[in-house]
Amino acid sequence: MAGSGAVMGVLFDVYRVLSGQLRPPRWLVPLLDGVYWIVATLFVFRALLYSNYGQVRFYVFLGLLLGVWVYFRLASRWTVHLTLLAIRFVKALIRFLRKTIELVVIKPIRLLYRLVIVLFGFLAALSMFLGKIVLQLLYPLRLLGRWLFKPLLEKLRAAAWWRRFVGGFSRLVQAVRRWFGGR
Repeated sequence: MAGSGAVMGVLFDVYRVLSGQLRPPRWLVPLLDGVYWIVATLFVFRALLYSNYGQVRFYVFLGLLLGVWVYFRLASRWTVHLTLLAIRFVKALIRFLRKTIELVVIKPIRLLYRLVIVLFGFLAALSMFLGKIVLQLLYPLRLLGRWLFKPLLEKLRAAAWWRRFVGGFSRLVQAVRRWFGGR
């Protein structure tokens, strides 16, 4: 039972240091205290069942108190120190993993994204520049084409005018026939 008392002290110190480092919300503290006491009670009764078949006597409580007192006198500082050391190790491991992921995964993706954006921007600027050059080079050909095809365009315009005129005249004739009962 003295060993069970010492284990209860270890659990209490670990719980105390963790709650001090993690700082849970105030509403969660009573719930965590209850969980500690349930775990400690289950552990003590399990040890009590194993050691003397679950018989609760006065010396059981004396053993628990003696174990807790000896633990807090001799080993509490070491437990707190080791728990803080373990917390620092876990925090350092998390920082290391975070930086490793950032260097190995996130930064190359950012660099690749920026490279693609710069490349597309360069290609867009280059295509606009080349397009303007091509348009400027084709401008004299456009003027030459207008000059060469001017008679043909005038004939097409004239033919279009004639078709509009003939189409309009035929519609007028059909409208007059309908008015006067013809087909």
